[in-house]
Amino acid sequence: MLQKGSIAPDFELFDTNLQRVKLSEIQGKVVLVFYPGAFTSVCEKELCTFRDMLARFNNLNATVLGISVDSPFTNKAFAEKNRLNFSLLSDFGGMIARQYGGVHENFAGIPHYTVAKRAVFVVENGQVIYAWVTEDPRVEPLYDEIEKVL
Repeated sequence: MLQKGSIAPDFELFDTNLQRVKLSEIQGKVVLVFYPGAFTSVCEKELCTFRDMLARFNNLNATVLGISVDSPFTNKAFAEKNRLNFSLLSDFGGMIARQYGGVHENFAGIPHYTVAKRAVFVVENGQVIYAWVTEDPRVEPLYDEIEKVL
């Protein structure tokens, strides 16, 4: 798991419109929100909370990116259903999640079902300035703590 002070691995992932998004091309602070899966209750609550906080994050010159192992098509339906106003990226296969906060293998007892661990990283100038990861997918991040870091 990456920790505060680590160099953030650069990545390029597809968003819900099948456009490539590259971390190093985003100016300002970037809030990377790794979530286990679209259309699950805790993920929905978490991402809707980030949606509702987005104006404050924008005022702090921060870009929010949601990242899951879901396909761009699933992420698009999830974003539309919840009126999410930030990009959701598809880390199909979990390669980026493994580099950042890790993954749950055989999630929910389903063989070969791999999901990202719930995690939040704030990256500025290529460096991790905040890192939070939970082993328990039911636990939400500390939203006020993230806002304070920004």
